[in-house]
Amino acid sequence: MHPHFIQAVKQLIPAERYFDDPLATLAFGTDASFYRLIPKLVLRVESEAEVVQLLQLANHYQVALTFRAAGTSLSGQAVTDSVLLVLGENWQQQQIRGLGEQIRLGPGVIGAQANKWLLPYGRKIGPDPASINTCKIGGIVANNASGMCCGTAQNSFNTLAAMRVVLFDGTVLDTEDAENVAAFRQSHATLLQQLATLAEQCRANPELSEKIRHKYRLKNTMGFSLNALTEFTDPIDILIHLMVGSEGCLGFISSVTYHTVPEHPHKASALWVFPDIVSCCQAVTLLKNAPVSAVELLDRRSLRSVQAKPGLPAWVASLSDGAAALLIESRAATAATLAVQLSDITALLSEFPTEQRVDFSSDPKVYEQLWAIRKGTFPAVGAVRQTGTTVIIEDVTFPLARLAEGVQALQQLFDRYHYHEAIIFGHALEGNLHFVFTQGFDDRTQVARYEAFMQEVAQLVAVEFGGALKAEHGTGRNMAPFVELEWGTDAYQLMWQLKKLFDPKHILNPDVVLSQDKNIHLKHLKALPATDALVDKCIECGFCEPVCPSRKLTLTPRQRIVAQREISRLEAKGNNSEQLAALKADYQYQGNSSCAACGMCSTACPVGINTGDLTRQLRARDNQRYQALAGFTARHFSGLTMLAKFGLRLGQLSNKLLGKATPLWHKAMPTANTTRLNTAGAAESNGALKPLIYLSSCSNRVMAPMAGSKDPRSLQQVSTDLLVKAGYQLIMPEGMANQCCGMPFQSKGQFAAQATKQQQLNDWLLQHTKQGEIPVFSDTSPCSLTLKGKLDARIRLYDSIDFISEFVLPKLTLHKQPTPIALHISCSATQLGQVEKFKQLVAACTEHVVIPEGISCCGFAGDKGFFMPELNASALSDLAKQVSECSQGVSSSRTCEVGLSRHSGIEYQHLVYLLAQQSRAK
Repeated sequence: MHPHFIQAVKQLIPAERYFDDPLATLAFGTDASFYRLIPKLVLRVESEAEVVQLLQLANHYQVALTFRAAGTSLSGQAVTDSVLLVLGENWQQQQIRGLGEQIRLGPGVIGAQANKWLLPYGRKIGPDPASINTCKIGGIVANNASGMCCGTAQNSFNTLAAMRVVLFDGTVLDTEDAENVAAFRQSHATLLQQLATLAEQCRANPELSEKIRHKYRLKNTMGFSLNALTEFTDPIDILIHLMVGSEGCLGFISSVTYHTVPEHPHKASALWVFPDIVSCCQAVTLLKNAPVSAVELLDRRSLRSVQAKPGLPAWVASLSDGAAALLIESRAATAATLAVQLSDITALLSEFPTEQRVDFSSDPKVYEQLWAIRKGTFPAVGAVRQTGTTVIIEDVTFPLARLAEGVQALQQLFDRYHYHEAIIFGHALEGNLHFVFTQGFDDRTQVARYEAFMQEVAQLVAVEFGGALKAEHGTGRNMAPFVELEWGTDAYQLMWQLKKLFDPKHILNPDVVLSQDKNIHLKHLKALPATDALVDKCIECGFCEPVCPSRKLTLTPRQRIVAQREISRLEAKGNNSEQLAALKADYQYQGNSSCAACGMCSTACPVGINTGDLTRQLRARDNQRYQALAGFTARHFSGLTMLAKFGLRLGQLSNKLLGKATPLWHKAMPTANTTRLNTAGAAESNGALKPLIYLSSCSNRVMAPMAGSKDPRSLQQVSTDLLVKAGYQLIMPEGMANQCCGMPFQSKGQFAAQATKQQQLNDWLLQHTKQGEIPVFSDTSPCSLTLKGKLDARIRLYDSIDFISEFVLPKLTLHKQPTPIALHISCSATQLGQVEKFKQLVAACTEHVVIPEGISCCGFAGDKGFFMPELNASALSDLAKQVSECSQGVSSSRTCEVGLSRHSGIEYQHLVYLLAQQSRAK
């Protein structure tokens, strides 16, 4: 790479967004595909101006650039060994037009977030990829991603209203800016004329024009979007539609405006199981013109892969070997319309024999159970794969009339190449099938098997059936060698003409979509070496990244696993001790210390991996020398809490004397809790009130509200007062000062001390609950989550949110305040399944509940927020502007509330403060 290029880039991009060290380039260089290239340089870009200058520099010095949004693409289109430009946080602009008929979006907006913005209007964006909770608009458009419901009619190509794009020379075209368009027509007249000429030549070639029409009657993302040349005459329209599905090979998409589509509120689903694939696909043909929004096909192997999942019908296991199923969904604007649609669909299918059948239901429980079958298929294969292999999901289209033949031909290929675990499912209405199999790349024999198999797949799909080798996942490196086979020479050469027109120096994502290297799909194959059984099933999809609190500061869960795999590989290899030592040293902060270990990654992971468990294991190895200290602390826990209170008093005093000069101190720091913990025992409880053992967390026993709080009472006092209104007496028995759920020890990998404290707590609770007769009220969600499944089954422990929702709220009269209230649903509350309950409780107290976007974990992580405040600050960097209209904030964890109060500008307190403030007994 030219040194002058490096020098210019360093002047443009701040050091904190410039990465060239081995750990960062490895971590950022990974995407969801089964390819790995390590970039020489990773740049986190935050503005269009930076992209413009970087393109100009790259063009001048002939340096290849690759753009990355979320890194969820599957075909190798977002990896490079040159310069990787990763979208930062400042690409999330949105503007809703009219009544939601259009929406303009920045490329960094997550697809699901766009739909949340549109939901009040009853609209959504057309594309609905399976990765919509993670993937970003830039990638959705650049890959022309679709999904289960969108088909071809609602993909990005067909719902595009406008675009802002940066070309290879740094020129910006914004089709919603008339002056910009007029200037572009003059400055790039030659480019536009060449586009117009290519379009005219294309339309004048009947054979090529028919080929293009045929390909785009199918779902197809192979090659560039040649239908732009046949469907539009204005070269500006041609240009922006060529950008759709271009995979960063023709320009950078800076913003896009969509025509939105209706999001009908009424829906129902059914599952019909047919005795064979032929009758199943015949039913699909009939459904093509029926009022259905989605029809998902599942072959017998895919059904078998999930048949043992909890909650699925027992009959799934007894289906015949040739069975195939259709999962059918219908949606409508009204319940009456939906009922008519369901009747029509059922009548249409009534002549078909079925092995099993679940009739249409709009019951959410039935609906979710049916879709759990479909959504569980891909993870099921990933979960059973042999360690060291990867999961490959291919994506093809067959003409609908030959769909059954296509399925049978693929199944025969699976058997011939011994992919016995392979399954087929897909979007049947479009003839779009996904097939999933596991593959190792550790030796030449395995690679040779994969090569031979893919050659046969390509011949089968593209030539014998006239289908598409990529329906919605993009061409990438994976299918670049097969573009000419599928499209023919004329179309293939036309694509090369377009590439040279938009990228004359070949700097935009080379070897993606088009490549002169016919073996590019067999190079840079990603190995997944074993590192730890806790994470070995990771498929590096990246679904975990949006919920990770350290994603803006250091590494994400996917990146941590990638780094640990490389460390394990180097350890096994044993011949690069210097590189290994450097990687381990850098990982200590980037991967270990800055991990909140909150477990939110497990809620988004398709195979349920909690990278926090891995972090705690690593800390256990690193912290072995502190085991004796941890044991001493566990035995003298009440002394530790007394010391913590003393520290808070000392800090408050220092703050009064020294102000901001006090280290690690800020105005949201808590005061010391002086509440007397021991109250009447169970035998002394007020007979008029129901007894309830109060398990108050160590954080709440130590910390009272911040200085100057509107309500300076301790949580124990407020909780006691609130529950009396509902007829309960909170009891804090003798010995509470020495109790702990074990979480402070667990988070540091001190598992022996954790077990000691949990056993001690278990025995203490059994004693004071009269062997489980009296229920327990836990006032902190993280403690409740830590103790889940760890206590004697007789102990009935309720988290405060659950208990209040079930037993307290019905006995209160609440009045709503008019001002908005901010709600932070902690990572623990989310994992306890309390999201809807928490929303309902706060909504009972205010007309407007504000739940900030993009904050799933605050990053305070127990005591980490006191000593590593940058993690908390990073996780909450977007909080203040989102809660600026709120009068107060609510959460269910005292340490979280410290960080939330600091970074929001409003005071956050436990839910009980709000309920006590807004309620009276009935």
